[in-house]
Amino acid sequence: MESGAYGAAKAGGSFDLWRFLSQRQVVVRAVCTVFALIVFACIFGEGYSNIHESKQRYCVFNRNEDACRYGGAIGVLAFLASAFFFVVDAYFPQISNATDRKYLVVGDLLFSALWTFLWFVGFCFLTNQWAATNPKDVLVGADSARAAITFSFFSIFSWGTLASLAYQRYKVGVEDFLQNYVDPTPDSSTAYASYPGASVDNYQQPPFTQNAETTPTTEGYQPPPVY
Repeated sequence: MESGAYGAAKAGGSFDLWRFLSQRQVVVRAVCTVFALIVFACIFGEGYSNIHESKQRYCVFNRNEDACRYGGAIGVLAFLASAFFFVVDAYFPQISNATDRKYLVVGDLLFSALWTFLWFVGFCFLTNQWAATNPKDVLVGADSARAAITFSFFSIFSWGTLASLAYQRYKVGVEDFLQNYVDPTPDSSTAYASYPGASVDNYQQPPFTQNAETTPTTEGYQPPPVY
């Protein structure tokens, strides 16, 4: 199938499931979806625990509620965004407008780059809080906390790969535009068109000739009479 703008097939073709599943960004996006699911499932499932002295539930990450909220939030948003971009990847070949394709690729690039940074912050935050946690305060959920930290670390590289693939698609689209761009500058060798309705003057000045009758000469000159 012929390639079109921004690394996708030209619009109008039928949907090919195998081609869709074999695309690199689709495979990496599926990995990102699984990692995000594991992170927020571990935090929401066993990220809160109580201690012996109280029945009140605390976040297992050093009793810091912000740690659980942050990890769960970026996990849920990453999962929802991955589902959205799955739909975009499926319908992308059906989009005929190159400008719309450009906006979608740029959106994918910016979101992937942002979430790469947020996963890095989340990994550092959760690791720091887990290191400061008293083991006696964690009755259950220690394994889930470690899993959330581990897959937050893996998500840095998976989302970074998505950002790299989106940048490659954007670069391909820009190169295709430059190759197909036609410079509207007129050819300098082409003469300017005359003004409509203007008459053409065919007058040609005759070559210079000396007229003996009109040209004064000094031959035969006679001074006027003196009275």
